[in-house]
Amino acid sequence: MKLFHTGKMEIREPDVGHGRKNADFGPGFYLTPDMDFAYRWAGANAVVNEYELDEEGLRIHRFRRDEDWFHYIFHNRRAEDSLSADVVIGPIANDTIFETLGIISSGFLQPSDAMKLLMIGPEYTQVALKTEKAVRQLRWLRAEKITKWNDEQRRAEQAAYDADFARVLNEITEAE
Repeated sequence: MKLFHTGKMEIREPDVGHGRKNADFGPGFYLTPDMDFAYRWAGANAVVNEYELDEEGLRIHRFRRDEDWFHYIFHNRRAEDSLSADVVIGPIANDTIFETLGIISSGFLQPSDAMKLLMIGPEYTQVALKTEKAVRQLRWLRAEKITKWNDEQRRAEQAAYDADFARVLNEITEAE
């Protein structure tokens, strides 16, 4: 599986213990199989690292954008990771990408309403390496520093998301 990680530097030897404990899939090293996403959301002066993961013998859990996924990330945001897997693959919670200030998992909304908001926008995939075993099966291929950056598509995607988010949030609050 070809994967990409965007950061501030070249990372040949990832550290699964370095990531946030309250990330979508708990602690781990996060990547994406979507090269376009990795480059588009990289930002100026970022570095996109390219890897290859040998999945042989790894315990891999795959999520779809559904209630199981929602409940899992909701608990992980409270640092309650309960899944035993080397690798977790599934959708990125869009509030992370589009910076909606944690309103979705803040407790302000009922879980069913938070789920409606998480379903807004495009679906991007993330891959979290959770164990050293998984990291040993990840091979670094190359890194590329982003020198030319066009933010137009990213801003358009953000604006569309913001409009949809506001519309659904208004529907939720008007229904109460």
